[in-house]
Amino acid sequence: MERLKIAIQKSGRLNEDSLKILKESGISVSNGLDQLRATVSNFPMEILYLRNSDIPQYLIDGVVDIAIIGENLLVEKDQGSIKVLEKLSFSKCRVSLAVPKTFEYNNIKDLAGKKIATSYPNTLNKYLKSEGIDAELHQISGSVEIAPNIGLADAICDIVSSGSTLFKNNLKEVEVIGRSEAVLAVSPEISESKKEILDKLRFRLQSVLKARNFRYILMNVPDGQIQKVISILPGMRSPTVLPLAEKGWSSIHTVIEKNKFWEVIDELQDLGAEGILVAPIEKMVI
Repeated sequence: MERLKIAIQKSGRLNEDSLKILKESGISVSNGLDQLRATVSNFPMEILYLRNSDIPQYLIDGVVDIAIIGENLLVEKDQGSIKVLEKLSFSKCRVSLAVPKTFEYNNIKDLAGKKIATSYPNTLNKYLKSEGIDAELHQISGSVEIAPNIGLADAICDIVSSGSTLFKNNLKEVEVIGRSEAVLAVSPEISESKKEILDKLRFRLQSVLKARNFRYILMNVPDGQIQKVISILPGMRSPTVLPLAEKGWSSIHTVIEKNKFWEVIDELQDLGAEGILVAPIEKMVI
């Protein structure tokens, strides 16, 4: 049986989140410790655990058909032939410039002629050129944030999530030059037959991603307020209304965007809604 080959990061946060979304999509992965290849028992797919920086080239060469990878790496490798199919809403970060806290920074011109350490030289070079800034770049791997402390550089360019690593190294973020998240990327060499398998996987992923943005909400409402409650609930099509055993009351069930709930909770309570329950949704097929 033909199998879709997917590459994910060998270890780290991206690895964990990638396996999590595959599991939520009904993909059963069975692999042992330190195994570089894993089979899937219930879907025509094979997983290859690869070093993050190697994945773009494997996609270009057609060694793997698809990959879950950080968008920032595709930008750095300048692989325009690799198509991004889905943004996966995890492993979000930004590519930023940072300087020591004692550095008097006003704007990007303050870095002209300075030494900047980075693991993303292409991304940084493009940004500096666009700003008309000439600086000296030092390409290093790992622990970029230590460079200013040991006198290797005046500033750094690196990925930032929470900013805690910068804080621990007495650095401050001064410019965001790009934003990134995990994406599903596809090889330009993928065959038509494997595209059919990919479409099925993509459908599953989309169902999981949609569900993460919504919540299932149910509440008890006085019958006289049903229409008003329905009018303020941004449901998908039409709420379900069920009569309760207690006369004069009904239960309303609907789906709401998770970030909209707190916007309407006060209105719902003012209309007499009681016993409001909010639950996560595992999958959503629209």
